[in-house]
Amino acid sequence: MSDSLPNTSSPLTHFDAQGQAHMVDVGAKASTHRVAVATGRIQMLASTLALIQSGTAKKGDVLGIARIAGIQGAKRTSDLIPLCHPLALTRVTVDFVVLPDGQTPSVVCKASAETVGQTGVEMEALTAVQVALLTIYDMCKAADRGMTITDVKLLEKQGGRSGHWVAEK
Repeated sequence: MSDSLPNTSSPLTHFDAQGQAHMVDVGAKASTHRVAVATGRIQMLASTLALIQSGTAKKGDVLGIARIAGIQGAKRTSDLIPLCHPLALTRVTVDFVVLPDGQTPSVVCKASAETVGQTGVEMEALTAVQVALLTIYDMCKAADRGMTITDVKLLEKQGGRSGHWVAEK
């Protein structure tokens, strides 16, 4: 452990002046409409993708269950990420796109989260994507243990002091 003083000019807001982790105080921030959109992908064997598309997976409607899991994941984000504030989400959407033939067999998940509040919903959108993709893995692992979750990222956020941000393509 270093005896030097912490860098108090750090842009990392989850640390206090002594360098200790803390939950950010958002009490003085204005409540605004906030939106975040995230995406991710799960790659798999063509035969696994065919099971998902045909609805014949042993555990049932893979994408339907993954959608509900993603929504539930967004709602439980503060239980999973230690310094996240519990939020009253006003909307969560989870959608899937099956990549067309000729590309790597994959399902792309896109999730959005919304609230009117004092802090953003980026973590909720990212958690929705991860939980939805993990659910696809869980439901299909008997057919394909080599599936890979990749490319999880924030695409866009709106609201709050920092305004509108869109990821570079």
